Amino acid sequence: MSIGGKIYVIGIGPGNREQMSLMALRAIEKSEVIIGYKTYINLIEDLIKGKVVVNSGMKKEVERCELTIDEAEKGKVVSIVSSGDPGVYGMAGVILELVQKRKSSIEVEVVPGITAANAAAASLGAPLMHDYAVISLSDLLTDWDVIKKRIACAADGDFIIALYNPRSKGRVNQIIEAREIIMKYRGASTPVGIVRNAKRKDEDILITNLENMLKYQIDMFTIVIIGNSNTYEMNNKMITPRGYFK
Repeated sequence: MSIGGKIYVIGIGPGNREQMSLMALRAIEKSEVIIGYKTYINLIEDLIKGKVVVNSGMKKEVERCELTIDEAEKGKVVSIVSSGDPGVYGMAGVILELVQKRKSSIEVEVVPGITAANAAAASLGAPLMHDYAVISLSDLLTDWDVIKKRIACAADGDFIIALYNPRSKGRVNQIIEAREIIMKYRGASTPVGIVRNAKRKDEDILITNLENMLKYQIDMFTIVIIGNSNTYEMNNKMITPRGYFK
C-alpha cells in the first residue's frame, strides 16, 4: 500500500461558493481526485477543472466510497463530496465503516458543511431556535414503522421537526402519513415551512400550516420544517421563541 494518501469527506452545503467553508474549498484544491453523486459534482464543476473526476448516479453510495478508498490507498489525495453535511445522511459514516472493515490505515478527515435543514431554516427565519428533530422519510434504508415511531415521539415531545426526503416520484404516501401522525399532537394552524432548493439560485420559500401543507409542491429537493407548539409566523418569517423574554 502506498503511503501519503488521504480522504477528505466534504460537505459542500447547498453547493454555491458563499455557502461553502474555506476548509472545504481548500480540501478540494488539495485533492487530485474528486468523487461524488453527479448532481453534487455539477454544483462544484468550476472548482474541479484539471482534476480526475468520477461521478455516478443514485444508489451507488457504497461503490463510490469503495472507489474513494481504493484511490487513496494508491497514495492519492481524494475528496468524496456530499451536499449539506457529510455526517448527516451523507458519506462520512460509510467511508469510516469501510475503512474500519478493511483495517486500512488511510487518513480520513471529515469536512463539515451547512445542512439542508439549517439552510432552509435560515431562509424561513428562525424556526429551529429550540430543540428539534431531523427525520428522513425515505424508507430505503430504514423500516417505515420505525420512521413512524420516530415521528410520533418527536411530535409528542413537542420538538420542531425537519423532514428530509419528504416525497419522491415513487414514494408519495409517507408525507401524508407523517402529517396525519403529527396532527394527533399539533394543531392544524401550526406553522410549516416548505423550502425547495434551499440557498440555491432557484430557491422557493413558503410558509403555510399543517392543515394546508400538502397543497404545495414537495419533492426530494424540499425540506419541510414543522413548528412546535410555540412557533409562529410574523412578517413572512417563521419564529420559534427560545424563551428569552419570559
